[in-house]
Amino acid sequence: MVRFVSYRSGSALRAGAVLRAADGDRLLDLGADPLVEILSDAGRTDAARAAVAAADASALPALASVRLEAPVRPGTILCLGYNYRGHVPDGVDPTADDPATPDVFVKTRNTLAGPADPVVVPAVADDVDYEGELAVVIGRRAKDVTPQQALRHVAGYTILNDVSDRSWQRRQSQWALGKCFDSFAPLGPWIVTPDDVGDPQDLLVEVVRDGVVTVSQSTATTIFPVADIVSYLSQVMTLEPGDVVSTGTPQKLPEAQAAHRPLRPGDTVTVRIARIGELTTTFIGGTA
Repeated sequence: MVRFVSYRSGSALRAGAVLRAADGDRLLDLGADPLVEILSDAGRTDAARAAVAAADASALPALASVRLEAPVRPGTILCLGYNYRGHVPDGVDPTADDPATPDVFVKTRNTLAGPADPVVVPAVADDVDYEGELAVVIGRRAKDVTPQQALRHVAGYTILNDVSDRSWQRRQSQWALGKCFDSFAPLGPWIVTPDDVGDPQDLLVEVVRDGVVTVSQSTATTIFPVADIVSYLSQVMTLEPGDVVSTGTPQKLPEAQAAHRPLRPGDTVTVRIARIGELTTTFIGGTA
C-alpha cells in the first residue's frame, strides 16, 4: 500500500510517499508539484509508484522529521449528514427509515486543518463534537457522471473529522455556523489510491476518544455508497480535482452515547479506517 502525503519543507509544500522500514515510516520526496496533480494523472501516479518500488526505505528520512499538511487543499468540501443505518431489532427492515436523497452540507475552506494541527475549541462554543468519516478525494473533473462512471473520478481516500458545535448548529435550520469554525475539518494524514483501498463499501470505521472506542461500524451499512454520492453531487456542480467529499459518520456506540460529553481542551480523538490508516487530533482551548 502506498500512502501519498503533502508535507512542509521550510516554507515550501511538497508531495511525498510514505514507506515502511524496520524502524518506522520513512518519507520519499515526490517533488514540488501539488499532490493532487500527481494523483489526477495516471501516468504520474504510476511513475510515483515505480519510484516507491525502487526506493531504499532505510536510506530515507524519517516521516516524523517533517510536518505533514492536509494532503490536498480542496476548493470545495462537501459532507453528508445521516448516511449510516443504525441497529434495528430482529425482523425490522433496516432500510425502512432511509432518506430518498443524501443530506448534503458544505464546510468552508477556513475549516481545513492538517493532521498535525490541533483543533481549537472556541470560547463561544460549548457543545463541540467529533464525527469520524471516510473522505473521497476527487481526481478527475466530474460533471453529470453516472454511478457506474463515478469511481473513475476518484483519486483516492483519506480521513476527515467533521468537528461540529451542536449548540451553534441548533441555532438555525442550516448547519453552516456549527460546522464552519476555523480548523473544524482535520484531514489526512495521507491519501490511499483506490487500487489499494479496494471496495470503499467494505471498510471498518472506528473512533477512539481518550483511549475508548466510541464508534465501530462498516461502510457496508451506508445508505448512499461512494459511487452514488459522487454521481448525485455531479448533477449539481462540477467536482474538480482536489475537492473532498466526506461520506458521513456512523452512530456512536450506545454506551459511548450515554457517556458522551462535549469535547474539551486536552481531549484527543483518533479516527481509524481499515486499509487507510488513522488520524489523531488534539483539541486545545480558544481565546475568550
